[in-house]
Amino acid sequence: MTDTTPHEPDHVYDVVVIGAGIVGSAIARDLSGHQLSVALVEARDDVGDGTSKANTAILHTGFDAKPGTLESGLVKRGYHLLSEYARSTGIPVEHTGAILVAWNAEELDALPGLKVKAEQNGYDRCRIVGADEVYEQIPSLGEGALGGLTVPDESIICTWTTNLALATDARQRGTEVLLNHAVTAVSVNTRSTTLTTTGGSVQARWVVNAAGLGADRIDRLFGHERFTVTPRRGELFVFDRLARPLVDKIVLPVPTSRGKGVLISPTIYGNVMLGPTSKDLTDRTATGTSEDGFAFLLDKGERLMPRLIAEEVTASYAGLRAAIDHGDYLIEPTPSQRYLLVGGIRSTGLTSGMAIAEHVHEVLEQAGLVLTARTDLPGPPQMANIGEATVRPYQDADRIAADPEYGRVVCFCERVTAGEIRDAFRSPLPARNLEGLRRRTRAVNGRCQGFFCGAAVNRLLDENGCGGTAVAPARPEVNS
Repeated sequence: MTDTTPHEPDHVYDVVVIGAGIVGSAIARDLSGHQLSVALVEARDDVGDGTSKANTAILHTGFDAKPGTLESGLVKRGYHLLSEYARSTGIPVEHTGAILVAWNAEELDALPGLKVKAEQNGYDRCRIVGADEVYEQIPSLGEGALGGLTVPDESIICTWTTNLALATDARQRGTEVLLNHAVTAVSVNTRSTTLTTTGGSVQARWVVNAAGLGADRIDRLFGHERFTVTPRRGELFVFDRLARPLVDKIVLPVPTSRGKGVLISPTIYGNVMLGPTSKDLTDRTATGTSEDGFAFLLDKGERLMPRLIAEEVTASYAGLRAAIDHGDYLIEPTPSQRYLLVGGIRSTGLTSGMAIAEHVHEVLEQAGLVLTARTDLPGPPQMANIGEATVRPYQDADRIAADPEYGRVVCFCERVTAGEIRDAFRSPLPARNLEGLRRRTRAVNGRCQGFFCGAAVNRLLDENGCGGTAVAPARPEVNS
């Protein structure tokens, strides 16, 4: 069941996973494929409502990870796992490819080293190209590019649908999803651990901490001082779909120690994205945009692709990622406490999430958790398509003939139908408010940001028990 009401535990779960982002949902999905009782505990009122929705939505090959790290191996493995899972569940993916662009001599000199790094990571399809080929591939690019490095297998993906698919799969395998259960205290006893949460106490034999921005705080509740999360704000612009012909692949900067920098990328929704910025903060709730951030993006965009800056901006967003003072993923068990930390998972966690779940499975088994595979698993969920690369419901004549609600458009900017909205409320993990509905359907996510469809969407929210959720401009988050 999906539970959001305060309760006292009626039994002890074999494993409780804290955090219903992509990584936590993937772990719960994997563990519930075994003869275990599993709960997925989430502080917010929906899955995927924290750091995981704050992602630039790139399916990474892992070409630029630090060779030999845990992250490198898991991103490489995760790329293949998630690509296959996307095919089986209908998660939107577009194989656009990417190109790193060098704008000065220092960056140009760095390209051979990046190619070698890619090969050390097991990816041998990068090519160094000259300025002529850079402009042949990206004619709208601003003046001054000196060369580039192609990465033909980088892709764009829907991070929202990925998270929802993994959590839905876990739910259908028997995981109990406990929303509005922020963990506030931990008591480790001889045979079980009691988690005190805002939704009541939850008892577990094993606890997995995949809490993202809050992972260091949960770790301290278990008595550890292993790392500190620093909220790193990223701001970006999303341009109208009319800008999409300018960009058909991901345009990357030569990476620095602070991340991949400002990129230009198409999105699976048909838009173009510019960003993100990168600023370390202390406030873990500071997701507001800033004047300095906008000025920075306008300046960068003017140099990278002047024609893009001339296009209409649909929305500007800001969000936080969990930067840590450690050079690799932190996946460390404490068998004496029956506790596993899964921390420091950067934005690559979108790609590596399913591989992290595999790794967690192995670590827990080595630490003493008995894992016996089930033979009665349901098939993977079939997700609603909210991407532009394949047929959507409003374009599907046969589907509309069978159910006219798929032909009744409610949100005209994004072509979202009444049938899709109805389905979002009837799913195993239903939308509970406007934000949840937006991530499941794209409703109010377009250029009018709910101005024209707001009344109709509000009425459907009311009809489905979500009354009082006023339509306002959407504010998703971004992760660099």
